[in-house]
Amino acid sequence: MKSLQNKSILVTGSCGTIGSELVRQLLEEDFRIKKLIALDIDETGIFFQEQRFISENRASFYVQDIKDRNGLVEKCQGVDVIFHTAAMKHVGLCEKSPDQAIQTNILAVENIIYAAKLSCVEVVIFTSSDKAVNPTNVMGTSKLMGERIFTAANSYKSKKTTIFASTRFGNVLGSSGSVIPIFFNQISKGGPVTLTDEKMTRFVMSVSQAVKLVIHSSLIAKGGEVFITKMPVINIKDLALSMIEILSKQNQIDQNIKIELIGSKPGEKLFEELMTSEELNRSIELNDYFIVLPAFREIYKNISYQYSNTITDKVERLYVSNTQKALTVDEIKTFLITNKLISKPNEDSTVRFWPGDK
Repeated sequence: MKSLQNKSILVTGSCGTIGSELVRQLLEEDFRIKKLIALDIDETGIFFQEQRFISENRASFYVQDIKDRNGLVEKCQGVDVIFHTAAMKHVGLCEKSPDQAIQTNILAVENIIYAAKLSCVEVVIFTSSDKAVNPTNVMGTSKLMGERIFTAANSYKSKKTTIFASTRFGNVLGSSGSVIPIFFNQISKGGPVTLTDEKMTRFVMSVSQAVKLVIHSSLIAKGGEVFITKMPVINIKDLALSMIEILSKQNQIDQNIKIELIGSKPGEKLFEELMTSEELNRSIELNDYFIVLPAFREIYKNISYQYSNTITDKVERLYVSNTQKALTVDEIKTFLITNKLISKPNEDSTVRFWPGDK
């Protein structure tokens, strides 16, 4: 697929961080789409999203539970491209309600696949997570299963086959559950800023960057791939120091704010993995992505995995955050300011709760 021009697009989870930015970019930037259908289970969120785009004739907004297969089939009629962003994403809540995580992150993915095939959708993109790599919790395991199901959905042979592919990226700074709001509130109240470990590193990107790459992946997907977006790396301590410098100048706060080490939480990784050693052997590198090809290639032998801007088809180094050069404090400050990530959060909490904390 060369472009989204004159295409009908459906976005699930349209009120979430990624979903709402997808809706914004598809309607406000120069994609010249024909129609957009936005679905979310959040009634209040979908109401205000519709109000924001009330004058946009191409857009329709619906309350829709992705666990309702019949409802999805109805909404997918005439759709060309689906961006599936709806999911349970909070690690702690998935751990406490694993049945709900399974229904939403696994069984509902099957509903998306079923509805897309029945409606002859051209391309479906599943948004995954770094937590799907060597998962240590229910949330990560459910997202990994979602990736596997999406890849396997391409094994069905027919003349008109829907392309299913996944995108996997790290921390989207400023998204729901991001550490930035917590640090902001801690600094604003004079500290301390709590760190789990000084050596902790993470891949990061802005919401806008993440969505641009999700959209681009829909244009080059062949079927069954996992697109791993290339991202800068930050040390979490340096993120805290950067925010302390920015906010102390903006709000005339004492810059000598204490940083307190509280230890790693259960299941929390010291560094971030976006690729396993097994996936390394079946990955290729492009300018903006690493692409993990399906493991059982014999099943997908009719798919030609040829891409422009290929750097190498033999990736030799794992893509993990502790082996990549991290941004400096000044570079992090520039990243935060450029992407307008320093703003007062909606919530004033200074604590992140994990399973077992209360």
